[in-house]
Amino acid sequence: MPYNFSKLKEELKKVEEWLGREYAGLHTGRAMPAILDGVTVESYGQMLPVKNLASVSVEDPKTLRVTPWDKSQIKAIEKAITVANLGLSVTADEQGLRVIFPQLTTERRTQMVKLAKDKLEDARIKIRGAREAVWNEVQKNEREGKIPEDEKFRAKDELQKIVDGGNKKLEEIFNKKEHEIMN
Repeated sequence: MPYNFSKLKEELKKVEEWLGREYAGLHTGRAMPAILDGVTVESYGQMLPVKNLASVSVEDPKTLRVTPWDKSQIKAIEKAITVANLGLSVTADEQGLRVIFPQLTTERRTQMVKLAKDKLEDARIKIRGAREAVWNEVQKNEREGKIPEDEKFRAKDELQKIVDGGNKKLEEIFNKKEHEIMN
């Protein structure tokens, strides 16, 4: 009976999604609404994400338009974006807010790529941990006589193929983000 790798594949998918969310928060000098996903606003006595209080749209390549559904929330949203320290400038007008993405310097781009590499390494560590857990389970099954030794080695080969594929996808995500940051 071959080993079922569905849990590992699910875990790899979660790691990919996590890396994608982390990279969405790195601003590349281009206006992207996803950068505000982590910003929470004190509103009506509770902390709410910006997307629950306003529509966020791209006005031009360097500007986001944040239009609150309740105009009384403009100041609170402006404060939350400023406090989030994302390196963006915020101006309020009667319609809502403009979030302006400054031009990135070469030094800042290099820092962003380094941060992206750190997040890639965190994702790789998560994959290594998942691989280790599966391999320990396969070895345990072999010791307990649930699978024969040759099946253990087939499972090891399959495990390595799955992990290599997962790492390749992470590398592709990183390369795409690096290209966005540097250009």
